Amino acid sequence: MVTFVILAVFMIATALGVLFFREPVHVALSLVGTFLALAATYVTLEAHFLAAIQVIVYTGAIMVLFLFTIMLLNVRDADPQRQFRWLPWAVLGIAVLILGTIATTAFLEPRLLPGAEMIASALDGGSPDAIGQILFSDYVLAFQLVGVLLLTGVVGAVSLVQRRATDVSGGEA
Repeated sequence: MVTFVILAVFMIATALGVLFFREPVHVALSLVGTFLALAATYVTLEAHFLAAIQVIVYTGAIMVLFLFTIMLLNVRDADPQRQFRWLPWAVLGIAVLILGTIATTAFLEPRLLPGAEMIASALDGGSPDAIGQILFSDYVLAFQLVGVLLLTGVVGAVSLVQRRATDVSGGEA
């Protein structure tokens, strides 16, 4: 339990770094810290396959994609535009509302934690067989939608780079 609390505090701290850091590279590195802490949490739950996938897929591949996107878009040279000055306050209000709802629900409907054997049977050690059976039967639509979402992000990044690919004189690079 102590390990979980330490990892949870670290995950919350790095997630707050994702929210509050100004430099895009610092945000990406803070997200890497969050992903690694989540992988360590999987290891404490003895779901080693999930921990390995977390490190390989998210911390490795997805974060490399994020960093390439940050470098390609050259975010630092962009002029900051403050069109939606109300947006941070709206996000803060919605976050407080969601946290209040979660806290209210947790206190009004407390439930006991499931037993260790129930957790072990549900996780099945994070085995690829159990994950594959669930992923490709119950969640196949969500799995395909995530693929479409990632493809859309890549197409959007490429189109933004193509628009900005002009040199100082205004001609095509």
